Amino acid sequence: MATLKMPQLGESVTEGTIAKWLKQPGDKINKYDPLAEVITDKVNAEVPSEFVGILTEILVPEGATVAVGTPIATIAEEGEAPAPAAAPAPAAQAAPVAPAAAPASAAAGAVTPAASAAAAPSADRPRYSPAVMRLIQEHNVDPSRISGTGTGGRITRKDVLAFIEQGGAAAPAPSAQLTKTQEDLASVAAPTQPATGLTELGAQGVQASAAPSAPAYQAAEGDTVIEATGVRKTIARRMVESKHNAPHAWTMMEVDMTNLVRFRDRNKEGFKKKEGVNLTFLPFMIKAVVDAIKQYPIINSTWQDDKIIIKKDINISIAVATDDALFVPVIKNADRLSILGLSHAINDLAKRARAGKLTPSDMSGGTFTVNNTGAFGSVQSMPIINAPQAAILSMESIIKRPTVMPDDSFAIRSMMNMCMSLDHRVLDGWVCGQFLQAVKKNLESATEPTLY
Repeated sequence: MATLKMPQLGESVTEGTIAKWLKQPGDKINKYDPLAEVITDKVNAEVPSEFVGILTEILVPEGATVAVGTPIATIAEEGEAPAPAAAPAPAAQAAPVAPAAAPASAAAGAVTPAASAAAAPSADRPRYSPAVMRLIQEHNVDPSRISGTGTGGRITRKDVLAFIEQGGAAAPAPSAQLTKTQEDLASVAAPTQPATGLTELGAQGVQASAAPSAPAYQAAEGDTVIEATGVRKTIARRMVESKHNAPHAWTMMEVDMTNLVRFRDRNKEGFKKKEGVNLTFLPFMIKAVVDAIKQYPIINSTWQDDKIIIKKDINISIAVATDDALFVPVIKNADRLSILGLSHAINDLAKRARAGKLTPSDMSGGTFTVNNTGAFGSVQSMPIINAPQAAILSMESIIKRPTVMPDDSFAIRSMMNMCMSLDHRVLDGWVCGQFLQAVKKNLESATEPTLY
């Protein structure tokens, strides 16, 4: 009997949601037949079978979210006597689905009960790192109410902090009889402070966590309630995680796009006839960015395990909006492409994103994000970093306005704002300012850019 597991559909993807089963128990399966549609925070994809045989049991129902590596179905391989086909698992027995209003840590930790049990060191003795145990003690929270996002569902320091920030309730007042959880905590390591008292910070944490949380919002008569899709829930969780983990800072610079606007106006019709794609501003922006990254490679980096990792390849993520989601496909080795090559790459990725045809490879490997918010009229924004990247740059709307020229004369120029969000663990204002100056110079000096 073969087991099909939830695949890892892209780097940093830790879980997936079964959107739809394409086969049912008892169906004949060939190798590479699509078995299920899976939604992750990076891509919607079909999961192919790795085996030839008969689908015997569906272990995870539609709508359930499980961790990567979790068994989702069993297949009786060819030549093997199949077990009686089992009906799909009822939702109540499935892995928990992360609700829209749940903390980020809850969505990330959704695994099947079997997977959680297998990962735990024993059925009655969970293990906590010293940092986790210290936070639990200082803030007097109940660890049984925290969903872990670590390997096998283990609770991490980030999970505890997210639980506290979301208004997690304090543990019940200690009684003469220690609870099993308290015994477990005591057995892991000695407490870092006397059992009879808390530090000032710890006392404040207990008071804050013990305060009653705000009641859930109730829809009033006439309100429209829209259930969040799996993609929207995952996007929400990822955005919260990015804001929680990366200390964001922002900087903005103004660019005179007049020369580039005039060049595009002269060439866009001929370019469209010859190449079959529109000549937009985005490829020029990406070209300016990758050339600036070559000057300041620290921009093309990530923070990992208290280290800064500078990426060799320059892979530019671009945001593509659909009716119900925002996808961020990746242009691989963007520094090797001309304006023509970038135009075709952007057009191809945008088409496939809106048709739901992106692959995991299309969504992975990004090292820096260029966001064209100007396409919908935005003039200033504060984008959220596309983790684990160190920065994101929004190119805003190009607007004509009176501008003071170097000789103190006035002229009507086509001006644009560039807004950059940076991970302050990796980048500082000085290097980002130098980087933006380089991007600005590249755009303003593009009087006759090379298209091919």
